[in-house]
Amino acid sequence: MILPDICVVDTNVPKVANLAIAPDPDSDIGSDCILACVDAVEHVMKHRLVVDEGDEIFREYLRELPMKGQGGIGYRFMKWVHDYRWSWPDSQRVAIHRKGNSYREFPKNSGFKKFDPSDRKFVAVANAHKDKPPILQAVDSKWVGWEDSLAKAGIHVCFLCPKYIKAKYKKKMKNRV
Repeated sequence: MILPDICVVDTNVPKVANLAIAPDPDSDIGSDCILACVDAVEHVMKHRLVVDEGDEIFREYLRELPMKGQGGIGYRFMKWVHDYRWSWPDSQRVAIHRKGNSYREFPKNSGFKKFDPSDRKFVAVANAHKDKPPILQAVDSKWVGWEDSLAKAGIHVCFLCPKYIKAKYKKKMKNRV
């Protein structure tokens, strides 16, 4: 998979990357997915990450990837974001503005009625950036259901674990019937 030079990264990407050194015996995430996340995190740290200037994404990273972690690539990513985000060009930190449980920069589309409020910041950041960078996504299967609506809004999702995530989404939809 060819990764973009600039992107927004969902928190689950570095979390899955950490499984490379700290496997979870209860996890069904395969080694191909873990390695794809490791590669993606390493790629992002050599290129450009887009975050919000108000640190909402940073605070989520910090909750899920505390900097006193076990030294995995996801924890190194967290430290890298912590240490360098204010030295990045202004174009890598975009303003987003809360509006209830969403953001003014979040696209208006009927396909987003049930969009997870905690994931809206990633979409708002991608949408607010002049280049509309893609969002890297690992294992959150809800994003599969939003892919078409996001694409109509000009926002693309790069699924790092496509087989895993599509199988999870299919199972979730089957169980809803």
